[in-house]
Amino acid sequence: MLTRLKAKSEGKLAKQICKVVLDHFEKQYSKELGDAWDTVRKILTSPSCWQYAVLLNRFNYPFELEKDLHLKGYHTLFQGSLPNYPKSMKCYLSRTPGRIPSERHQIGNLKKYYLLNAASLLPVLALELRDGEKVLDLCAAPGGKSIALLQCACPGYLHCNEYDNLRLKWLRQTLESFIPQPLINVIKVSELDGRKMGDAQPEMFDKVLVDAPCSNDRSWLFSSDSQKASCRISQRRNLPLLQIELLRSAIKALRPGGILVYSTCTLSKAENQDVISEILNSHSNIMPMDIKGIARTCSHNFTFSPTGQECGLLVIPDKGKAWGPMYVAKLKKSWSTGKW
Repeated sequence: MLTRLKAKSEGKLAKQICKVVLDHFEKQYSKELGDAWDTVRKILTSPSCWQYAVLLNRFNYPFELEKDLHLKGYHTLFQGSLPNYPKSMKCYLSRTPGRIPSERHQIGNLKKYYLLNAASLLPVLALELRDGEKVLDLCAAPGGKSIALLQCACPGYLHCNEYDNLRLKWLRQTLESFIPQPLINVIKVSELDGRKMGDAQPEMFDKVLVDAPCSNDRSWLFSSDSQKASCRISQRRNLPLLQIELLRSAIKALRPGGILVYSTCTLSKAENQDVISEILNSHSNIMPMDIKGIARTCSHNFTFSPTGQECGLLVIPDKGKAWGPMYVAKLKKSWSTGKW
């Protein structure tokens, strides 16, 4: 089964690197990552080296596929290494590059698996969702992290928000493809500017995930339109302000004592550590939470670059561990009054 599926996807790996973006990244990341950038660049510019994790859907469990994955040498991710890893989440990966194709969307039929960058599960796991909690996925499209959250636990209420109309349609389709109707009833999908969510629903949520719009390094490197790529780079400096505004809104929407996780899929310090430092410096009611333990227990699956923050992790692509980029920071809202 897997051999047949893999053959269909071989042709999708041929991509053209955008020199405008690569040159821009070269200047920035050679300074920020030092010697590690050489390896990161090689992985990011070589799609044939990329790896894809297979997240199984517990609502339509693929027992036959799971057998095939075992026979092909795939192994489970995280289980046994993270103390709070939810038993209901099953994610498989191969030690070699390649992917099986995504399933097609069919109305009325739940998909059996979701392909993703394994590092994108780290923000979900950092949130430590428990049954019955109210959770907000502020920038939810295309929906992979919302799907992963629902593999971990059954929230009392899940609010998936996406401001971009086209991406919102993608999000709705993803949810319909993976989640059974009874659970759909506890999920709300909205199209609100995320910067306004905190005023619209103040102190409503136990947990908030802000998987923010960012310089999507993998995607940008293969921009087919060089003019559009140049425009993206020129507008890149505006992203940290947007990310900070989204976080401030998320903080308002979070109840005192609640947990906030921020994530991006970029290596950029300006969009990662600097954004979190600004939030911590300007909000006296936000505390950093130490997540270095995740790096210690997951180092056999991921390569982490130093962030200088106890509350922040940065996964960088490496040979044999081609996951990331993925930055994750974990914060907690205290009962004191904040300032901004």
